[in-house]
Amino acid sequence: MQKVIFCLTFLCATLSFSQSNSFSISGILISEEENIPLESATVYLKRVSDSTLITYTISDRNGKFILENKTSDKKANLYVSYVGYQTYFKTINLDKQVIDIGKINLKINTDALDEIVITSVAPITIKKDTLEFNVKSFKTKKDANIEDLLKEIPGIEIDEEGKIKVNGKEVNKVLVNGKPFFGDDPTITTRNLTKDIVEKIQILDTKTKDQAFTGEEVDGENKTVNLVIKKENNKGVFGRVAAGAGTEDHYEYAGMFNYFDNDQRISVLAGGNDINSPGFSFGEIRKMFGAANSMSVSSNGSFSIDGRSFGGGQGITESQNYGTNYADKFGEKVDVAANYFYSGSHSENKKTSNRENILADSRYFTTSGSSSFSDSDNHSANFEFDIEVDSTLLINIEPSFKYAKSKTIYFEDNTSSDEFNELINRSTSKSNVETFGKNFSNDIDITKRFGSNGAFLRFSIENEINVREGDDFLESLTEILEDDTENIERNQYTDSENKVNNFSSDVTYRLPLIGKEFFLKFKYDYNRNKQEDRKSTFDKDTDTSLYSEFNTELSTDFEYINETSTPSFELEYKKKIWSASFETSYVFRTLENRDLLRPEYNLKRDFEAVELRSRFRYKFSPKSSLSMGYYLRNNPPQLSQLQSFRNVSNPLNVIVGNPNLEPQNNHSIYMRYNAFDFQKGSRFNVYFRSVFQNNKVVSTSIIDENLVRETTYANVNGSYNIYGYISVSKKVKIDNLRTVSFDIGVGPNITRSINFNNGIQYASNNTSLSPSLRLRLVWKDVLEFNPRYVMSFTRNTFDLDNFENQEFLKHSLNLNTVTFLPRKFEWRNDIQFSYNPNIADGFQKSAWFWNSTLAYSVLKDKGTITLKAYDVLNQNTNARRVATQNYIEDVESTVLQQYFMLSFSWKFNSLGKAGEIRDRVRYR
Repeated sequence: MQKVIFCLTFLCATLSFSQSNSFSISGILISEEENIPLESATVYLKRVSDSTLITYTISDRNGKFILENKTSDKKANLYVSYVGYQTYFKTINLDKQVIDIGKINLKINTDALDEIVITSVAPITIKKDTLEFNVKSFKTKKDANIEDLLKEIPGIEIDEEGKIKVNGKEVNKVLVNGKPFFGDDPTITTRNLTKDIVEKIQILDTKTKDQAFTGEEVDGENKTVNLVIKKENNKGVFGRVAAGAGTEDHYEYAGMFNYFDNDQRISVLAGGNDINSPGFSFGEIRKMFGAANSMSVSSNGSFSIDGRSFGGGQGITESQNYGTNYADKFGEKVDVAANYFYSGSHSENKKTSNRENILADSRYFTTSGSSSFSDSDNHSANFEFDIEVDSTLLINIEPSFKYAKSKTIYFEDNTSSDEFNELINRSTSKSNVETFGKNFSNDIDITKRFGSNGAFLRFSIENEINVREGDDFLESLTEILEDDTENIERNQYTDSENKVNNFSSDVTYRLPLIGKEFFLKFKYDYNRNKQEDRKSTFDKDTDTSLYSEFNTELSTDFEYINETSTPSFELEYKKKIWSASFETSYVFRTLENRDLLRPEYNLKRDFEAVELRSRFRYKFSPKSSLSMGYYLRNNPPQLSQLQSFRNVSNPLNVIVGNPNLEPQNNHSIYMRYNAFDFQKGSRFNVYFRSVFQNNKVVSTSIIDENLVRETTYANVNGSYNIYGYISVSKKVKIDNLRTVSFDIGVGPNITRSINFNNGIQYASNNTSLSPSLRLRLVWKDVLEFNPRYVMSFTRNTFDLDNFENQEFLKHSLNLNTVTFLPRKFEWRNDIQFSYNPNIADGFQKSAWFWNSTLAYSVLKDKGTITLKAYDVLNQNTNARRVATQNYIEDVESTVLQQYFMLSFSWKFNSLGKAGEIRDRVRYR
């Protein structure tokens, strides 16, 4: 606590002095020739001494602009840039807080050198829906990477995990010269490419290649960052290598090598460790390659990049990862990309849980303990071919191949007791499972454009073939203590095979009705999903010790078919500041189940349904927008829920389907308002979504006196979920070096569920509230101080008299600090405190979790020596409480324990040197 008080005192003292003065510069931009206001012109202010960007803005539809910020400079250079016009330049005296420039007449650029011609690259340029930043306008440390650069650009925020937001909207893709760089994980790109090789940063709405090719409208909720590399820097090699060793024989290693030759790019990566890290972050400065957080509290070592699985398993995970990426362009028409990844892991985990099961008239308790040991190997190869036959025809082909192998040994013990603590049943099981999986998928899209008003025809085919085979050896004993005649002992071998063949195709035609504003879109989708599921179970013959006795009851041989045909049409209208669309579809669906072992359970059902989608988006200004929409979706029951086959694979929970189930309808309404002012550093976000469900499919169980369940499914009405989020943030610039930010948010959630408890239908209401407060002090090249507090409150109420209402409260505090002094040192601390008073006795209710990293730069900043301390206080825990309508459960499992590690990393770069391009002022 003394440390926290010291930090807060230091923060207040730091903020108490400042010599910066605020200013507000306004004006109106007019075209001199046509005498009309100029919208979306770039107005920016630079320091006189070193041309560092102070702030910028964009003129509104009336040509008005306001530049607001703080600076200690007495003078600054004002520039106005607009495509097709001469750049305006003027030196401004900042001796007043409010400065009105008045009207500024911009002259059309005729390349004449009369008067003064300013040739200055604007820090920002607007090209339709694209924002383009010139890198040279933003000053960073000399060895800065792209993440360091992005942090200097107004309107861009990056959190500790490397997630990027532009004007409050998340960036989900980072491209290099328009192409992915090692998949779609942004942090691999932003933490490995250096600033000095990049010329421009472009920000645009995230679109598929087809959408970008046809110019289709998207919701704009996700952004893409495209890094434009200078031609002289687009050839050479660069990368990093690192390795570390620690206490308890812990280790980590990783490396990445990149070769660029204009359009051709080759990248190779490798990594491995036994500290639940994917292998791309090895304790340098928090993260090196950014694929995952090396200081994560979670005991789950699995993660994925671009849909590919790395590592895996619960508990302690040792993983190895290798991969290569290739991209090239053949001629002017064909772009090729390919990658291969291998990931392997070994995981060990032990878990204990205590569950209180809530019945309408009683309660019972279950205690379980389990141990698992898993090994997995995964291979994947992905290819992408973009063929632009001409300016109107694009063909995209994306084949993918995957192979996986895993082996798991699993032990589990369970006991169940009544409310008087009398033991009712118990079970033990041991299994040894080995699985093999093969997957092939291919997507083909052909898009043809017509004319210049947005008409196009698109044809798509997707196919996936997935085969999984398994060998499962099981030994189990289930004991009913009051009636030993119901005891079940199994010693079995199961040979399983699952085949999935998915095929889908669609054709889309868009017809312009009014120019480039009003469109009519026709679409037809066809999907066929076929799944074959065979399990052949054999009991062990006690005389021969062979698995030779076929067990029909525990064997299956199903063939599932889910086939849909969906015609639809959509009306879309888009203007510069608003757009709207309405789509309606009619779904024809057939579900068919063929049971080759039990023909009496064969099933075929037809469903028809209307689906709707509407969307509206209004752009108040470049700084604020509103979007809202409505969806109606129809989801059929799963075939496993429909078939009346009696599944007795779990003796304590027998499952029987319901062939009379109806499809579920989901009505969804959403609204999002986003306002961001990069000059004032303020942001306001409001998000609301509600989902109302009719004919929701839920499970219903009957529990007998031996606590054995028989479960089936039923349709219910009246379920809904209402979710919202409100956040306000503000960034205050103290001077040119120091900024303070705060973020306040709250996310209320209300859920009403209709369920059954031992055959009795009831309703439950879950209300939760999670207010949060976050502060961030940044003193450039000195320190960063970032505390965050979250309180989670949950209340459950029930309409059954025997159900007691429940309330849960949890507190969590995170404190991240980093100091950059003395020079070449970087010291990071990640401190987390959690307190959960509702955890049952015997489980840890509170814990401090502290990770610390000290890094020292050597070899002219190309090398880094790092000392990492994981769980300094040795209090890491993952005890948690889960509460549902039917039970309250406390769970605790294996976590990584305290260790210390010393690492060394080295980066290399032979790309071209960055050229200096200065602003030029030419006089006649």
